[in-house]
Amino acid sequence: MIDATITVDRRISSRILGLAAVLLGQFMLVLDATVVNVALPSMQADLRLSPATLTWITNAYMIAFGGLLLLFGRVGDSYGRKRVFQIGVGAFTLASIACGFAPSAFALIAARFAQGIGAAAASSVILAIIATEFPRPAERATAMSGYMFVSVSGGSLGLFVGGLLTQVLSWHWIFWINVPVGAIALVLVQRHLRETPRSGARAPTDVLGAVLVTAAAMAAIYGVVEAGHSSWSAAPVRVALAAALALTVVFFGVEALRPNALLPLRMLRIRSLVVTSVVRGFMTMALYGGFFLATLDMSRTLGFGPLSVGLAFLPQTLTVAALSLGGSAWLVRHLGAVRTLVLGLGLVAVGAGIMASLALDAPYFPLRATAHVVLGLGFGMSFLPLLTLAMSEVPPADAGLGSAIVNLSLQLAAAVDVAVLVTAASFRTRTLVAAGAAMHDATVRGYRFAYAIAVVGVLVGLTLAATLLRKSTER
Repeated sequence: MIDATITVDRRISSRILGLAAVLLGQFMLVLDATVVNVALPSMQADLRLSPATLTWITNAYMIAFGGLLLLFGRVGDSYGRKRVFQIGVGAFTLASIACGFAPSAFALIAARFAQGIGAAAASSVILAIIATEFPRPAERATAMSGYMFVSVSGGSLGLFVGGLLTQVLSWHWIFWINVPVGAIALVLVQRHLRETPRSGARAPTDVLGAVLVTAAAMAAIYGVVEAGHSSWSAAPVRVALAAALALTVVFFGVEALRPNALLPLRMLRIRSLVVTSVVRGFMTMALYGGFFLATLDMSRTLGFGPLSVGLAFLPQTLTVAALSLGGSAWLVRHLGAVRTLVLGLGLVAVGAGIMASLALDAPYFPLRATAHVVLGLGFGMSFLPLLTLAMSEVPPADAGLGSAIVNLSLQLAAAVDVAVLVTAASFRTRTLVAAGAAMHDATVRGYRFAYAIAVVGVLVGLTLAATLLRKSTER
């Protein structure tokens, strides 16, 4: 009896350490995204990069990351999620070393592309690992809360860490800091994470489907990222988006005829997975779009540097952290996932609305700080039900693909939403300048206009969640 108890305790401890390993991997990936943004000016000055070349330091990563998510998700289902996660973290860590030592723009962009490949492999299976390791609803909610916390806090912490390392040491250190984190994650995974049991014979990989969906995703991400820097009517943008649409049509035509499809069409009949992906896309307008706008806004109107901006986001991050310690899971248990999500999205809309209504010279206290707290409450209440609903109806054998779809929807939405909001802000700024407004005032009012667009997007997501998700969960 005592031996059995010890065995159970060891298994529980091993699962917790295994969860810590995948959360470390997720934290490293999210942290890296914002750390790099803060250090871009230093990279530009050190490597003497043109503005166009500088954008490819970000674009190369996003294109590889978003383009390979579905492929690695299916590979994880077929060949083992633990193995794919280890390969992803290892590749990301090695690519981070290469980024830090990059002597030229070409070397840095190539290393960033390699980072994106590693990030796609690791990120594609994280939710699947959590879903299969913690099948009970209460345990899964707790584990998903940890995922939610590191995903949000990593972004805000990245601003602070990036600014600190860049100012005190150099931009090279923002990549080298990934090395110890990746090494610890790999050790914990090897010792404490079980390999996913595979059911039946291993199906052959859908190579054609993989090539088509990867090319389509890469073309789409390139198009929307380029639109954020130029315009939606620019020739490269139109060609890339047209190519993405054509490749997507061909991909679905091919998948409908293949017995070993990379993306079985049955996945698109899982309403909770599809609807939450769309809702997540609209919510991301206020998350990544608002994050991008708030950084520019506070830098221009308040004169905040990287460290000050990172500290300014702390109320939002700490609020999400507080909810992730059990508050959001409690709300889901007592109100239900859909009601909690709708309430959370309502608070996100209120927070974004406060940001949209700020005066030109509004100080940080009290309204900006209040908006960040309200946004933290909204995001903290929305993330967990979105994740649990998305994976709730996905068959265990397809959990890796479901996890990849969740991450791909977030990645595509982040690129599209930021591009849309930047375009909206630029349009409003140009209109006001043409009407005689000062450039500073017009730029800030452009930010406010983009916040208002984000409010509309969040309200659309709220409406979809309140109607389509409620129907799916009541059947």
